[in-house]
Amino acid sequence: MMISRIISTTIVASSILMGANALVEKAKHNGLVAIPTDSKELAKLTDPKGVITPERVALGKQLYFEPRLSLDGEISCHTCHLLDAGGVDGIPTSIGHKGAKNPHHLNAPTVYNAVFFDRQFWDGRSPDLEDQAKGPMQAIPEMAITPELATKRINDIPGYVKAFKKAYGDDVKIDFDKIASTIAIYERTLVTPSRYDDFLNGKDDALTKKEKEGLALFIETGCTACHVGIAIGGKMQPFDLSSEFKYNDVGDFKGDKDGLIKAPSLRNVSLTAPYFHNGTVDDLATAVKTMGAVQLLVDISDEDAAKIVTFLKSLDGRKPDTKAPKLP
Repeated sequence: MMISRIISTTIVASSILMGANALVEKAKHNGLVAIPTDSKELAKLTDPKGVITPERVALGKQLYFEPRLSLDGEISCHTCHLLDAGGVDGIPTSIGHKGAKNPHHLNAPTVYNAVFFDRQFWDGRSPDLEDQAKGPMQAIPEMAITPELATKRINDIPGYVKAFKKAYGDDVKIDFDKIASTIAIYERTLVTPSRYDDFLNGKDDALTKKEKEGLALFIETGCTACHVGIAIGGKMQPFDLSSEFKYNDVGDFKGDKDGLIKAPSLRNVSLTAPYFHNGTVDDLATAVKTMGAVQLLVDISDEDAAKIVTFLKSLDGRKPDTKAPKLP
């Protein structure tokens, strides 16, 4: 407790003395990056190949909400990644085909800002959204459809055939890869800039004094060891460095071949409970304290955890239109 008290006292004092510019520089020096305000700069990150068009985004959104891309016609991407709920389903383990739960007790990660992740899935097995989109459709406990059946269903719906031609040209081949990549195009637009980004981009009053103190404490406590970059996460990291995570035995997931697990994005984190890969912690302050213990070997006090949570809530971002589209 003494360590956390010393850290808290030091950070609060330095936050009061530190100007906003100094805190911004401190954040950037520790690997925190704002979502660009300039649309061209943002497009370099979200659309490096120049594939995004309004027609493809609109079609991708329809496919994202399309339950006929599941075997029983009841589950869509949106079922587990609810756009009005932080891009997650809010339960420890997602429920898929015929009520099946994820066999590894894995929690659905957010789809928001996933375009900024280094890898996709908790074990990082997919390099990008285009590849990732294929996985849940084919997974038996999730959407359980075959590429052949998914392709046939979409090609049998005249409205989709028309929309694909509008988006890609009359000679478009509507196959499974094209369906998945079109969903990914929509997902590439699911970016949520927040007041935190406004602050890093130069708007001093975008964060309150308490939020700034929380940001300073977030940095000094060492949270940026894993939660950095634009996503404030999304990189492969070791998880339990101290072997003290009391829920280690919930589910059998232990990471990739090197034991690494993708650090979740902290953007919109106040909306994405329950926390961790196995969805075992409901409360954000408890999650902060848990990470202090198992990752940083720091005893974060209740007071300091509350301050960090105050900052984390400033990461709730401005969302694009989440209204469900009309399907063909």
